[in-house]
Amino acid sequence: GTLRATASSSEVMRVVELFEIQSDEGPCLDCFHTGQAVVTDDLAALDGRWPNFTPVAIAAGFRSADAIPMRLRDQVVGALNLFSAVPGSLRHPDVFVAQALADIATIAILQQRQVFDADVVNGQLNHALTSRIAIEQAKGIVAEREGLEMADAFSRLRTYARNHNRRLHDVATDIVDGTLNIGQPDPATG
Repeated sequence: GTLRATASSSEVMRVVELFEIQSDEGPCLDCFHTGQAVVTDDLAALDGRWPNFTPVAIAAGFRSADAIPMRLRDQVVGALNLFSAVPGSLRHPDVFVAQALADIATIAILQQRQVFDADVVNGQLNHALTSRIAIEQAKGIVAEREGLEMADAFSRLRTYARNHNRRLHDVATDIVDGTLNIGQPDPATG
């Protein structure tokens, strides 16, 4: 929902882009909000369009700044900033080439995001499965030691975890490791 600088071709450009985001004005922000390419011929000739951004960009050595939308269908997911040290905006054919580059970058970013999201989900599922295995093993151990049904063993595990302000998985892991026996009286509680 918010813009952030992802990559820059120079440190100076990165600083200008960060300022642009922090000041909430500039070609990138306009492009992101409208979904249209923003081209400027000469930053020094702008008449108050970006009063905070323009002096910073000029002081950094840039005279023109263009922005190309990064879209997935109708949804704008970002913007590609193009800065130049000389005045002159992108010509019409150059805008098409820049848009093609922005489209390729958008695909790469969205694919990377999809891989990251899949890795997160896989990690969560793996943790849940590992946790569930430990809990099932601990239920079996408690049921065997105490002569309980599995449902009663699970209830005892859950009660112990709640009474001792511990995660059920941690209690189960300690039981499986042999470092905890919840059938014995707890010295802390008597």
